Amino acid sequence: MAGAVRHEQATEEKHKLPVKTLVSASIGNAVEWFDWTVYATFVVFFAGQFFPGDNEALKLIGATSTYALAFFFRPLGGLVLGRFADLKGRKAGMLLTILLMAGGSMVIALLPTYEQVGWFAPILLLLARIAQGMSLGGEVSNASAYLGEIAPPAHRGRYSAFFYISTGSALLAASLMGVLLTTVLNQDQLESYGWRIAFFIGGLLGFIGMWLRRSLVETEQFEENAEKAKATKNPLMQTIKHHPRAVLQLCAFTLLSTLSYYTFFSALTPFAINFRDADSTDVFIALSVGTALFVALCYPFGKLSDRIGRKPQLLIWSGAMAVLIVPLSFLVQDNLASLIVVFCVGLGLYALMASIAPAIMSELFPTELRATGIGAWYNLTVAIFGGTAPLVITALSDADRPLWFFIYVAVAAVVAFSVILTLKETKGTELR
Repeated sequence: MAGAVRHEQATEEKHKLPVKTLVSASIGNAVEWFDWTVYATFVVFFAGQFFPGDNEALKLIGATSTYALAFFFRPLGGLVLGRFADLKGRKAGMLLTILLMAGGSMVIALLPTYEQVGWFAPILLLLARIAQGMSLGGEVSNASAYLGEIAPPAHRGRYSAFFYISTGSALLAASLMGVLLTTVLNQDQLESYGWRIAFFIGGLLGFIGMWLRRSLVETEQFEENAEKAKATKNPLMQTIKHHPRAVLQLCAFTLLSTLSYYTFFSALTPFAINFRDADSTDVFIALSVGTALFVALCYPFGKLSDRIGRKPQLLIWSGAMAVLIVPLSFLVQDNLASLIVVFCVGLGLYALMASIAPAIMSELFPTELRATGIGAWYNLTVAIFGGTAPLVITALSDADRPLWFFIYVAVAAVVAFSVILTLKETKGTELR
């Protein structure tokens, strides 16, 4: 027994992470979320460039509606681009998704205004956002499948951690760039050209990511199962017919995962400022601290799952969310210390799941259906529950029922916990 332990420790020490490959595979996700965040951050400055009229509120509604509509193209992107990756390869799929996102950003950065081309301006903006929405749907499934398939079974958790390390880093970078540009430029400069700088940088990062991804090697899992994937008809129906349990499990933990993400990274900021009278600077400081903690915890938690297993980690996450989310809501107030506690606890718990999300999702489906299964069902759940989270919390707060939103998240946590109990432990196992 002691010899076996020493052998395992030696193997652990010998394994060297292919950092360049992991960064190249994950950079697409960073670019996707950088651009997605840039749109939400700068929409107030460019809305008037694309939508006509004197009513600023209507202009903002038009621009934010374009943002929301793109969200619902994620499931289509997940299905179409996931199937593309199952047929043509993970590398080809990841190159296509990052091209769509980078191209969409560059198009937005260079778009003519409504004053210049009339209604072509908002139409072109919408088309660029649809391309980005589809890209984001395909990126999650394709990169998750790639990371899962290149990882040695004993190290799949730590390989997966790079996916959300990239996401958190991108969110921080986008926020810091927002602070920089709003500090350096005045209101008129931001509205005339400042917002274009942000989208141009996002597009440039995307093309750098494409260049990095060109060196990626296709996974052995895909190559060994390519013919089987081509022979598979109606792949989406195959996931329901032959893997209904996996579909249910994916939807259940994605339900809580997406609510966790949009609660702490999106919905909680306007809620704290508009309904709890928190100072906006304090909120952004607390969010930045929480995001930094999230990034720092992803790799240790990915590594932990390779030791204790995926299931215990997911149960701790969902169980803690069920118990703590409502009490945390009472700490959302005009106090920096309490806000830091809220964001650090919430995002710290979320890191338990996010760090191993690609591993968990890759382990649910066989190779010939992996990208399609993840792409379709993950993105459909995200669109329904994640895309509506800011709207739901705002509507309930307007109705003087803000606590109901946090009860809603707690119920989702109970559902996720119950379904996670049915998961088989997969640490150290070969992918199907």
